Amino acid sequence: MKPFFIFVVLAVATAGCARIADIGQAPQLTPVAQSAEHLAMAAPQPVDILGQLDPLRAASLWTGGRQSLLGDQRAGQRGDIMTVVVEIDERAEIDNATNRSRSGAEDLQIPQLFGLPQRVDENLPEGASLANAVSASSSSASSGSGRVRREERLTLRVAATVVDVQPNGVLRIEGRQEVRVNFELREMLVSGYVRPEDISRQNEITYDKIAAARISYGGRGQITDVQQPRYGQQVADILLPF
Repeated sequence: MKPFFIFVVLAVATAGCARIADIGQAPQLTPVAQSAEHLAMAAPQPVDILGQLDPLRAASLWTGGRQSLLGDQRAGQRGDIMTVVVEIDERAEIDNATNRSRSGAEDLQIPQLFGLPQRVDENLPEGASLANAVSASSSSASSGSGRVRREERLTLRVAATVVDVQPNGVLRIEGRQEVRVNFELREMLVSGYVRPEDISRQNEITYDKIAAARISYGGRGQITDVQQPRYGQQVADILLPF
């Protein structure tokens, strides 16, 4: 028990030291140099060989290339950027009630059975009789009720980058934005899989068309730190059985 206690104390102390290092400093922004978005943009893009071989075709306004006047400007290859529109306004309310009851009774009497009850009664204690052999009754009742009410509302727009193109043409996107105001940092994260045909002409896609969507909106900093329970309290909540 003593080594375990020492281990817990050391773990809490180590976590506390990491927080002490942030005293008086604003939260650090996440570097983008090695992010998935940067690596996707830095990858070499396909080259239009036909456009290079034919200067007239390259200069034409009516070609089907992405840089032409009528070209498709929607994201479609690795390194392209699109806008993810997240507008969540959901409400859910569930109210359940359950009632159950049961009752039963059993009564067994043997007043006459070849005279055996009378012979047995002679050897029973005073007041006891085999005439009323068995009598049992039981009853049970239970009731339960539950109610769940949730309300969520979130509106934001995040620029996401195509980090990979799957063999079937589906795009895997990732987007991360960080906004720091004084000593509080707000993070917006989005990732998932997108079909190219679901992207609008404005190069936007709504969150409900993203498969395996992972959307996160949170933050870190002084305000967030104050709202969190202390490490000792979190450890006590896990270990204490009451």
